[in-house]
Amino acid sequence: MPADTPDIFTSLFQSIGLSKSKAAEAAKNAKSATILRNLILSHDLASESDPLGEKRAVLIAALAVQLAKAPNVDDAQQGYIVKAICERSSIAARFFESHSLPVNEAEFNETCGVASELVISGVKNIPSLRWANPLEIKNAVERVFTQTLGAKEAGKPKAKESKKDTGVSTTSGKSDNTAAQVSDAVQGAKSRKVVFEEGFLGALHKPGENPQIKPDLRDKHLAVTGGRVYTRFPPEPNGYLHIGHCKAIFVNFGYAAHHGGRTYLRFDDTNPEKEEARYFTSIIEVVRWLGYEPWKITYSSDYFDQLYELAIELIKRDKAYVCHCSQEQMKADRGEKVAAPRACIHRDRPIEESLAEFQKMKDGFYRPKEAFLRMKQDLTDPNPKMWDLTAYRVLDASHHRTRDKWKIYPTYDYTHCLVDSFENISHSLCTTEFVTSRQSYEWLCDALEVYKPRQSEFGRLNVTGTINSKRKILQLVNQGYVTGWDDPRLHTVIALRRRGVPPEAILSFVSTLGVSTAETNIQIGRFDQAVRQFLEGTAPRLLMVLSPLKVTIENLPEDYVLMVEKPLHPKVPELGTSIIPFTRTIYIDADDFRLEDSKDYFRLTPGKTVGLFQAPYPITCTSYKTDPTTGEVTELVCRLEEKGTYKTENIYPMGRRTCTVW
Repeated sequence: MPADTPDIFTSLFQSIGLSKSKAAEAAKNAKSATILRNLILSHDLASESDPLGEKRAVLIAALAVQLAKAPNVDDAQQGYIVKAICERSSIAARFFESHSLPVNEAEFNETCGVASELVISGVKNIPSLRWANPLEIKNAVERVFTQTLGAKEAGKPKAKESKKDTGVSTTSGKSDNTAAQVSDAVQGAKSRKVVFEEGFLGALHKPGENPQIKPDLRDKHLAVTGGRVYTRFPPEPNGYLHIGHCKAIFVNFGYAAHHGGRTYLRFDDTNPEKEEARYFTSIIEVVRWLGYEPWKITYSSDYFDQLYELAIELIKRDKAYVCHCSQEQMKADRGEKVAAPRACIHRDRPIEESLAEFQKMKDGFYRPKEAFLRMKQDLTDPNPKMWDLTAYRVLDASHHRTRDKWKIYPTYDYTHCLVDSFENISHSLCTTEFVTSRQSYEWLCDALEVYKPRQSEFGRLNVTGTINSKRKILQLVNQGYVTGWDDPRLHTVIALRRRGVPPEAILSFVSTLGVSTAETNIQIGRFDQAVRQFLEGTAPRLLMVLSPLKVTIENLPEDYVLMVEKPLHPKVPELGTSIIPFTRTIYIDADDFRLEDSKDYFRLTPGKTVGLFQAPYPITCTSYKTDPTTGEVTELVCRLEEKGTYKTENIYPMGRRTCTVW
């Protein structure tokens, strides 16, 4: 037993910033209490000149509990960990909670990097940023750190989560802060965690459990990934992302981050005829705006050489052939007008002949639609995705990255599974319209004897009452029905962003819907309600005057100034306060004054006394001035009354609660 009594322990623990209840709880365990006492005394954590604060004090107390279970941590490492927590706060704490002690200092420095939290606290004190949204400040600082130092790796998940823990890891290192003070935001954070642990996503296989045609393929895959979850978000750069894509982003990035894994942002740029540079830029911006940082940004075109070599290998294995049928003939052979598919007349051509024809395709000998490389699959299978799909076609178009190097381009059915294999994807997550593609996906990987990822399909998100199809939105834009992809009437992500919808509101909405194999159809009104609920708990309450009416307080001197401090949110003090100057001249909204009083009118009239919202004293209107031409009231002359002298009704100086400051 320690020499100190529990009361002395409690008093000491309170001195570093712990609340009385938390200090008493920390003092209950003799072993961890002794360690915490030694940490406080050894590192002068109770210093009045440099107070630790409650947040860091709680982290130090948690460290003492960890050290009680790891007696082999020496004093030098204890000091290193304490210093890291004091300087980097929750960044360091998350690392130490997910890694066993003693800690590898090199790994800690590489994973956590520079503590952006210290910078955030300094930025908030800049006078010109007094009105800035704290959440936006945090995101902006973290983006700068990411661009300068590279992306942070997500830490390994904790073995057991506390029921009170509502933080949600993402690849950008974001966690709930201010929004956690409001019940709606808390529930949103909890629902995100549940999504990844239960139901469809909770039942997914672990890395390495997806079967392979050869055992060594699994071993090589695990050696590269280290057993981590690897996912990818593979958009086609032929349009702007809409709200439906946000679910796919949330699932792919969120699932990997929840399990301490990595996510590729991979552009499926295999159709140069429809791709534009503006779409690439926008997609990257949207992913980062939503709070996610890709582990790597790749392109299917990065692998064109490898894909071509594998196409040759597929021909050599008699698993592909060059076809010269017209598209109409191909559709007919695939069963468009007959009960079952029939073999193409070129299906049994010799391997050497197909190799020569494929070379001619590559060299530009054929025009578009004159030749195709088709996979030799299984025409007896009931799945149409096994009826000799096209692997390569001729396109007369310049690619945005490879320029005019290629005359042939791979199809999605050929490219997607192979690039997943190249990038060692452990979980190929896509929507249910690709269920039938899973068989051809696995067939191609096995035919070439390469690592085979596991494709799993979840239901897509459809928001009724709006248009989600990129093709249809493009038609609206081209025909002038909307002003562009960012028209606020649309539900593209850039339109929602322009409208003022915060990214956290979108993620909160998506997470509450859950993930399953069933298609999700949600009315647009439910999305709008979700946004309103999120803003209710996170948006600062700022004031403005829509129709200003000048008020001169006659019994105040000309140089009188009283700075009135008001909270930016009545329920979330962490959002801070704003300062409003109360002077001889103030402005109220013109609707807050009229010449004739009545029983149902509770605002200012001549001779009436009313209170000013969050101002120290009420005022009485003694006279007013009017415009000689129009007769409109242009100025009020009022008298400041003693506080509490009159029974008053409140009106709002400087502005109204429902408005936003410019």
